[in-house]
Amino acid sequence: MTSLKTRQPNFRYIRSGTTTSILDLDTNIELHPHTDLWFKDGSVICQAESHLFRVHSSQLSRHSLLFKDLFSLPQPSRPRSRSLSSLDTLDDTRTMLEECENCPVVVLQDKAEDVANFLAALYDGPNFGNNDQEDFRVVSGILRLSTKYIVDSLRSKALAHLCLAWPSTLKGWDAREDVARSYEMATSASAGHYYPSPVDVISLAREINAPCLLPAAFYDLSRYSYSQIYEPAEDEPLFQSPASASLLPLDMQRLALGKEASQHNITALIQTMGHAQTHIRHSQTHTHLRKNSSGGICVSAAACRKDFSELVDLATQHYLFDRERGHCDPLYVSEELGQLKSTEFATSSECKACARSLETWAAKEREKMWKMIPLWFRLEAPSEGSPKVT
Repeated sequence: MTSLKTRQPNFRYIRSGTTTSILDLDTNIELHPHTDLWFKDGSVICQAESHLFRVHSSQLSRHSLLFKDLFSLPQPSRPRSRSLSSLDTLDDTRTMLEECENCPVVVLQDKAEDVANFLAALYDGPNFGNNDQEDFRVVSGILRLSTKYIVDSLRSKALAHLCLAWPSTLKGWDAREDVARSYEMATSASAGHYYPSPVDVISLAREINAPCLLPAAFYDLSRYSYSQIYEPAEDEPLFQSPASASLLPLDMQRLALGKEASQHNITALIQTMGHAQTHIRHSQTHTHLRKNSSGGICVSAAACRKDFSELVDLATQHYLFDRERGHCDPLYVSEELGQLKSTEFATSSECKACARSLETWAAKEREKMWKMIPLWFRLEAPSEGSPKVT
């Protein structure tokens, strides 16, 4: 449990030209009031790094159980120690002194940027963006602090927003990938540059106990080669300067096991495709008997058999070559395989029945894969309270 305490300010006010700065005599750090989150009628000052936020204890208590308990305790008091000397006559300095020394101080062991975003969300309501890297900086900070200070409603909203990019359903994943592809087409940059590093997402999920984020994050990370993960070049999506989060040893093990399972799944998928025509033809026969219609029946059996054989060879050469280079994305592979026999790609036949059946087969395989991802990476099941985002 996070421990919070209030204290009386122990500040010194230093005049420099037309501005007055604040020196914390306990730490000898120069402090700066936040330009927006400094309310004249605020009743408490939150100090984070070198920034001060004058806000209302009633607002914090209303949303946070931790702050509510803090402000229900008797507040410490002691004689104020002005360190102004000849500056007592300066109106702006006197005003600053009165504003600061009439309020207790709560020192927060958090990043000032996170505190600013957290407080802004409490006052104005959360204003989330499009889940890109910049938005993640804001949302992750809000999630950390809303978890730490027990602001359940804000945590739920922030987590639901993050789950749009790191979803728990295949439908949500496909929508996320559509956004990334649109970004790639619009900017000519790699789609991986749009979203934050999955390493950061995994680290955040561990920190705030949000296992619902882990399957999508681990799967996204597994699509990169090990060299891209551990020694990324400056122009690659996972490169960060300075380096931020890193995987825990147990999560590194999970990544290795899951990545191997993902790679093997591509091999199994292509092998399954080689036998798919038999199942497709069996399904079409039953459809014909029920509907008495040739619309769902293969009308060019020999040509379709030739197509399937050539498609299996093509997939083997293409996707297994990618796998050998350390790249794997079985969800994408299965989606592409399902499209290979459409009228646009058929090599010697335009059999719509087999094309539709192949798409149906691929869709079912993708659903099976999605459900297997937590098992691939040895992940715990998401808790019942996790957001359900489609």
